[in-house]
Order: sequence, then C-alpha cells, then structure tokens
Amino acid sequence: MSQLPPYVTRELIHERLPLIFPEGTPNRTYLIREMAASTIFTMLYVGAIDGNDTFIGPVHVYRMTTEQSVLSDDLNRKQYGIQALSKGFQPEGKRWYADNTREPIRDETLREGLIPVGAVITRAGLPTTSSRPRYTLQNDFANLFNPTIAEEELESEIKSWQSTNLSASARARLSLASRTGNVTDGRVLVTFPNGEARNLSAGPSSEISKAVVEVFSKKFLKEPAVLWLSTSDAKVTFVDDAIAKTIGLEIEADKNLPDLILADLGTPDPLLVFVEVVASDGPISERRKEALYELSDKAGFKRQNIAFVTAYRDRQVQPFRKTVPELAWGSFAWFMSEPDNLIFLSDSERKLSEF
Repeated sequence: MSQLPPYVTRELIHERLPLIFPEGTPNRTYLIREMAASTIFTMLYVGAIDGNDTFIGPVHVYRMTTEQSVLSDDLNRKQYGIQALSKGFQPEGKRWYADNTREPIRDETLREGLIPVGAVITRAGLPTTSSRPRYTLQNDFANLFNPTIAEEELESEIKSWQSTNLSASARARLSLASRTGNVTDGRVLVTFPNGEARNLSAGPSSEISKAVVEVFSKKFLKEPAVLWLSTSDAKVTFVDDAIAKTIGLEIEADKNLPDLILADLGTPDPLLVFVEVVASDGPISERRKEALYELSDKAGFKRQNIAFVTAYRDRQVQPFRKTVPELAWGSFAWFMSEPDNLIFLSDSERKLSEF
C-alpha cells in the first residue's frame, strides 16, 4: 500500500492556506476557507498524493468526523480511505459536513479552486459520469503542509511553488495539461494527419498519444504521417503499412517497438520519429534507442534522419521527474502542456551559439 505523509491537523492547513494563496489569486475565497482545508486534510489523511495511485471524492470529505480526524495512525487512515466509499458507511462522531455539501466541495473547492492552480490533479481518462474517486494532491503542494518543516524553509518552499503555479503562464500551462481530449463513454478519439479517426481506450497514455498525433506532429513535422500507434490494451491500434513499405520500413509487432512511429514526408529524405509515451514509466532510454536503431538500420535509414522523443503530460508531475535520469542522450522530451517547446539532450560538443 502507498506510504502516508506525516499526519497534519486541519487547523495547521487552514493557517497556511492564506500564505500559499496571496491576495489576487483567482477564486482565493475558495482556496483559503475551511472547506478547502478540510479537503486538503482528507487527501493528506488517506495519502491521496500524485504517484501513490490513491484518489478521493467529495464523499471522503463530507463523511469525515472530528473523532475520525484525530485517529492519526496509518491503519485508521488507510481504512478510512477505503471504507468511506462503501454505501452507508459512517465513522463515529460528529460529521464535518452534510451530504448536500458534495457540490460546493466538487465545484467550488476543487474545480474552481484547487485544480486550476495545480494544487490538485484529476485522474486522467476517467469519464465525467464515473463515480470513482478522481482527485489527488500535487506532490510539491502536499509538501507545503509538512508539520516538521522549519519556518524559513516553509517560506522558501511556498515561494518556489507560487512561482511555478500561480503566474499567468503557469496557469495556462496547467490548463493545457488538464485537457482530456474527446473522452466519450470511456474512449479517446484521435484524428490522424490523413483524416482517419480512431478510438483509443480512455487513460493518460491515450490522451498523451492523442496530443502527439494531433499537436506535436503538426508543430514539428512539415508533412506528418503516423506509421504506427499502439496502446497498452491493444498492441496494434493503428499501422499504415502502405507508407511504411514505401519508405522501406518493415513494421512487425514486437517488444522493441515504441508507442508511436511518425514520419516527416516533407523532407528530401524522410525523417523517422520514434515516440515513447510516458504516463508512468518507459522513456526513450539508451537501451531503447539502440533497439530502435536496429529497426531503422535494417530499413536503410541514415541515423541522422532518425529522431527519438519521449512524450509526457507535464514536466511538473511525477512521471517526468521519475524518468528524466533515464532519458537517452541525443533524444527529445515533449510535454503536452507546453506544446511549442522541446527539450533536447545534446550528445555532442556543439557550442551554445550553434543552437
């Protein structure tokens, strides 16, 4: 089971919120009131922090009681996270809120308050009609409520978080990162450069793949084509054999193929782009790069006409921070939340002036 953060009281959370969200923060009232403190407390209480695969819904907040909230041992905290979802469950003691507070918790505190500033992350790919819990705290935001942190260190951590999340550009980035595409009935509709459309199963990987096809390929390739697209539940979701064979590439499903293979047909020598989509792990590492070179070498491609890209949802979240040490030199990293930019891990001795 996921590791729980240090226990912290709702009162301490409530004290720190006005420091974190200064005057001028959009919807500040929603962010600093007691209901926001209660929501954040509940997330910390059950360990709903990005990377833990633990999520809450409004029910966790409005079923919390004063008596339950002071049970600070791990067993009681984890049990509450599970049991609060059970129909008819009610812990002993005086409840913080009535059932009819579901809407202000969901709509005001979360959707209009904590989510737009990046403090809370929603479970990607979950249909809006689903009753499953979907909210979890951003890691860096959760750290601001560590009860053992010294005052000077807390002030520094708050300023760092604010600069990353509360500026106008940061809010724009977060808005882009939260887009879920066309998710309908648990599916993600992807439109390929040739006009063909295909449904992918809902989930974070599918949403990043959609962004690679519909956004990345158009921004960075002159005449993009998708040769291959795979998902976790269907290894071969899309393959364009006609174009692949025209440029001499033999695509056969095996463990070494990436999530996507793109081609730029608008250059004298076609550019081949291998893309790995990272929702949790699996970037373009040195090992993966060499395995993919074997595929392109066999097809007769010159290595200067091969590019490697690892695609992420956002550079502020755990998957990027977890896998960045594995990224291969000579590869790129792209984020759907910042679609106009690329990170290049240079493997040469080129001077800065040459970039």
